Amino acid sequence: MTAGYCIAVDAMGGDFGPRVTVPAAIDALRRHPSLRILLVGRQEQIDPLLSHCTSIELDRLAIVHADSVVAMDEKPALALRRRKDSSMYLALQAVADGRAHACVSAGNTGALMVLGRGILQTLPGIDRPAITSAVPTVNGHCYMLDLGANVDCTASHLLQFAIMGSVMVRAVENIDRPRVGLLNIGAEEIKGNEQVRLASRLLAEQKQLNYVGFVEGDGVFSGQADLVVCDGFVGNIALKSSEGLARLISRKLRRSFGLNLYRRLLALLARPVLQELQAQLDPGRRNGASLLGLQGIVVKSHGGANRSCFGYALDQAVSEAQMNVPERISEQLELDLQSRDGSAKTF
Repeated sequence: MTAGYCIAVDAMGGDFGPRVTVPAAIDALRRHPSLRILLVGRQEQIDPLLSHCTSIELDRLAIVHADSVVAMDEKPALALRRRKDSSMYLALQAVADGRAHACVSAGNTGALMVLGRGILQTLPGIDRPAITSAVPTVNGHCYMLDLGANVDCTASHLLQFAIMGSVMVRAVENIDRPRVGLLNIGAEEIKGNEQVRLASRLLAEQKQLNYVGFVEGDGVFSGQADLVVCDGFVGNIALKSSEGLARLISRKLRRSFGLNLYRRLLALLARPVLQELQAQLDPGRRNGASLLGLQGIVVKSHGGANRSCFGYALDQAVSEAQMNVPERISEQLELDLQSRDGSAKTF
């Protein structure tokens, strides 16, 4: 049961806007009996979609009217300057003001990152926020970051990503010492560019990190680590490639089993296995990428998410609010700073 948390939903964001976000929000209220939701968007578009709500659900739901919407192709800098009356801006502002514990949006990723950084600010000791999400492995799933927020990263940025991600995995997945790997083109120390090799040395020096070394692309899916760190350029390509491969496998299987009567009969026998495989590979079931490093919880949904997939993003926000992930990251960064200061004095 959710204990008194409030989520601000950018109701206008994504490819489908209120048609998806509002029903998904109502579903979330039913799953979490103590959850409250702020639906931020154009009231005239939201109101008709609430006709099936019970009075109890309506009591836990409020509408914050927004006059404008950040377009999916709008430049982030323009959104920061011109969209202070937008649903995305006002949803983030609700978190900054303490009226909501988290913000969920399926809108423009770049704008969400820029607005989030401008409104919520980054945590002390964090230069850049990073996007993280779960990817399937043979044993379940692992998390990757950054997945597109930072195309160019220094070794220091990768260290910050590792610390933030490790704290989040520990909190959300209840793993005491999550295994942290650094994505590289080989497992040997001499492999990779200078940035990655330096980052590896920095991660190995951090005793609070359970650093397991370099992880190659196939190692991500074999479960070699609970958290895989990379820059946003590499991470986004890896994520989109894996999602595309999952869809390809699904289509190939459906086509292959439908070629003739014999194969259709085999498909009926194999249906439970195929459904399980499809569920494990379906990117929508892991919908909800967290923007770590901000002084508040922000979860990004796929723009094309349907009702159930957007619901997964809402559940992710609830989970992070329950675990108070930003505060835990801040505490770990403070401990690291004290440790470095102590080492410097001893030296």
